[in-house]
Amino acid sequence: MILTILGFMTFFPFIHLLAVSFNDPLDMIAGGITFFPRKFSLFNYHYIFSNKALYLATVISILRTLVGTGLGVLFTAMIAYALSRREFMFRKSFNFIFVMTLYVNGGLIPTYLLIKNLGLMNSFWVYILPVLISAYNVIIMRSYFEQLPEAIVESAKMDGANEFQTLFRIILPISMPVVATITLFIGVFHWNSWFDNSLYNSRSPHLNLLQYELSKILMQSVTSAASSAEALNNNNVARLSPQSIRAALTIIVTFPILLIYPFLQKYFVKGITLAAVKE
Repeated sequence: MILTILGFMTFFPFIHLLAVSFNDPLDMIAGGITFFPRKFSLFNYHYIFSNKALYLATVISILRTLVGTGLGVLFTAMIAYALSRREFMFRKSFNFIFVMTLYVNGGLIPTYLLIKNLGLMNSFWVYILPVLISAYNVIIMRSYFEQLPEAIVESAKMDGANEFQTLFRIILPISMPVVATITLFIGVFHWNSWFDNSLYNSRSPHLNLLQYELSKILMQSVTSAASSAEALNNNNVARLSPQSIRAALTIIVTFPILLIYPFLQKYFVKGITLAAVKE
């Protein structure tokens, strides 16, 4: 009974957002919507998808997620494998440096100046290179690699395998739980990112991300709903409700993650559990 209640408390907000997103915006203002829309309407989704810039932004977001996740997992695995090897001379020093970055960073302005001086402004790679490595993900994967039997690496070296062959042919195939976990972490991060778009690529509309375009739609709905003069002259604007638009946007950005997560769930739980165990 306790688990049922907790499950309901976790699931109810999503059901409520779904009901609000499919409810007529003007009717939603009266409140009282719980599990089902009181007056069914597709106006919120029609208003969002009527923005033509949304389709190109979706392509850019998908491309960023695929490229960023693939490169992120690749480089995270290589760094984590090096830090997990006891014979690596500077292992402790690099581990200390990575941990320190979780507590201290350069700040927004120095980071902006660094990106500008590197010539990454108004380019696609500004979405990938600055966030290619996460110290948190490296630590999780390193901890998992450290739990693997040392005999596996030793046998690979006896068979003549170098470090790259050992990592990609031996270690990674038997480390799918942590690989799936890091893939989920990095993929969700790239899919939900929008701030770097507004900071570095605001002058390049062709590189706008889905989340950035959706945030612009939300701000537009708030501004339009607050302008009574404009609302009187435009029936669509008069029907706008920021709460309804926000609910529909939440459903849109969450739906792809809900489709992918069930396939990674069993690896996700196992990867987090094993990576947290130390002998």
